[in-house]
Amino acid sequence: MTGDVDGFLGYLSVEKGHSSNTINAYASDIRTFIDFVEDMHGDNENPDLSNITYREIRAYLAYLQKANYSRRTIARRLAAVRAFFSYLCRKGIVSQNPAKGVRTPKEGRRIPPFLREDEVVSLLESPSGDTPLELRDRAILETLYAAGLRVGELVGLNLDSVELSTGYVRAYGKGSKERIVPIGAKAVEALVEYLERGRPKIVSKGQESRALFLNCNGTRLSGRAVQIMVNKYIDRASVDKEISPHALRHSFATHLLDHGADLRAVQELLGHASVSTTQLYTHMTRKRLRVVYDKAHPRA
Repeated sequence: MTGDVDGFLGYLSVEKGHSSNTINAYASDIRTFIDFVEDMHGDNENPDLSNITYREIRAYLAYLQKANYSRRTIARRLAAVRAFFSYLCRKGIVSQNPAKGVRTPKEGRRIPPFLREDEVVSLLESPSGDTPLELRDRAILETLYAAGLRVGELVGLNLDSVELSTGYVRAYGKGSKERIVPIGAKAVEALVEYLERGRPKIVSKGQESRALFLNCNGTRLSGRAVQIMVNKYIDRASVDKEISPHALRHSFATHLLDHGADLRAVQELLGHASVSTTQLYTHMTRKRLRVVYDKAHPRA
């Protein structure tokens, strides 16, 4: 089975263009399923992939539910197994996909975490110093909020990814899809400050020259480092919320919609394949409209 799993992961990387994080998640989910099936059949029987049926799939889902995994996690793991067997079918390794007819558990629609506008201002103004790293941090926070980037997209930016004269950023999202997003004057100002007074003092310590955002060793910044940095400034800004850098992306979308942006335009800016994903951000817009309605309608 190991060779088939490796072949599938290679397919995801080369043909589908998935990120390393996505591939690692698929690998973990599929190997967990295979371990379950092998345990289910006992030590004396190593089942062939072609012998796995919907019964094993349903037993696996029941096991996950009994172990109190969330519906979201169960749905993701089932999707990974379904994609794996779909690949095996195309390769002729199995004759049918045993997960095809198994229903995906319905997920509860979660409201994404976000910051109020005043909280965003406090966070963005937290790196107030003029050290190279604080200039970098201010530019990172401003760019995350201005462009609604995912952290992976942000740390993947190179020097030629930003066009400061016109105010645009070119990012590569899920599936290596290119997206060109405008950024505002505040973000451009922070980036100019970082590129002129911050980055030159960092890059001299290392070898990396293409990456836009560098760590203290002069090499490309990691997503984990951005998480740690955001946590530091959340504490400094006294924002009483546990958030990730992704919350700035959620805030970006929520605030655009609150100020009247078109839903389809926000979908394009976020790089969502489906507008239904973007609709999760309309929660505050509906509340704002309710307030406006209650104040303005004569029979509210």
